[in-house]
Amino acid sequence: MEITQELLKAQLMESNDSFRQLVHQHAEYKKRVEFLEHQSHPSNDEIEEEARLKKLKLQIKDQMAEMLESYRHQQV
Repeated sequence: MEITQELLKAQLMESNDSFRQLVHQHAEYKKRVEFLEHQSHPSNDEIEEEARLKKLKLQIKDQMAEMLESYRHQQV
C-alpha cells in the first residue's frame, strides 16, 4: 500500500517540529505575497519584497519536499 503525499504531510505535521515550522512559514509568505500581488500601485519596495518572498517560498517548498521524500523512505 502506497502512502499518499497528504498522509505523509499529516504525519510530519504531527511529529516533526521543523516541518511544521516550515509549513507555517510558507503559509505566512504565501499570504503576504498574495496581498502584495493585489496592490494596484505597488511601491518599488513592495515589488522587491514580493520577489524576495517568492524565492523564500520556493526554498521552503524545496526543503519540505526533501523532508517528505526522506520521511517516505524511512517509512518503507
